[in-house]
Amino acid sequence: MNDDSPSFDVPFALGMMNLHEARDLHAPGTLADWIEARLEAGLHWFDHADIYGDRAAETLFGDALRARPGLAKRVRVVTKTSIVAPGRDASPFAVKHYDSSAAYVTAAIDASLERLGVDHLDHFLLHRPDPLMDAETTARALDDAIAAGKIGAAGVSNFLPEAWRRLQAAMTHRLVAHQLQLSLDHAEPLFDGLFDAVVGDGQVPMAWSPLGGGACLQGEAGRLLSRLAEQRDASPAGLALAWLRALPGRPLPVIGSLKAERIATLRRDAAQDLDRASWYALLEAARGHEVA
Repeated sequence: MNDDSPSFDVPFALGMMNLHEARDLHAPGTLADWIEARLEAGLHWFDHADIYGDRAAETLFGDALRARPGLAKRVRVVTKTSIVAPGRDASPFAVKHYDSSAAYVTAAIDASLERLGVDHLDHFLLHRPDPLMDAETTARALDDAIAAGKIGAAGVSNFLPEAWRRLQAAMTHRLVAHQLQLSLDHAEPLFDGLFDAVVGDGQVPMAWSPLGGGACLQGEAGRLLSRLAEQRDASPAGLALAWLRALPGRPLPVIGSLKAERIATLRRDAAQDLDRASWYALLEAARGHEVA
């Protein structure tokens, strides 16, 4: 099995799930300026999915890259597929479902490359586990895309261990990244075996909703984050990301904010070091009880 090596050398990835709603960034030149400013700050990973804005996020991003020659060579792109929204279902049922078939995955890779205007996708993930997945044919589609240079590496999102291991067993290349819900507000994967399985299988954990949609900044955990942040001249949200980054495997948070000032603050504070007692105090505050 080939030893593909992920290179998430940043404190967080920039999630593009809200780009289609940020109308002030929709002009290609304006978005190109925004992307370039993030690159200058050392933030070069951008997280997409074909379902974000029903393809609009990838299209807007691609229009910006085409408007600024040379920019496409500097960005690192993650994108995902497998969720079919009701409006995209061609059947009479118009039902939301998952499609991990080889034909769908191959077509999705080509379509994302076209929309984004990049030569290859650095990481390509299956967005949701599909109970109907034919592991052998899906694995072949991912391996073929890597061999063709269309994607740098493959991964999964929201999978359970047996599902990704079934896929991995059929692949030549490693599954190198795994997006899962993880935050102070959603720490269950640290105790139900999921996080250990991800790290143990050599996948880089990418934490979606790393601030719990703001929930971890409220309640007792939010109050403790605020106290610690004041002592450290940092932001509570930045410390919440630092809490994640302290875990084995150095989880890569995927933040949803597109505001330059907030991104800069998180960039500064996510690198904070938390001592063990502070880390557990935050966990206890978030869960409402001490560890066993």
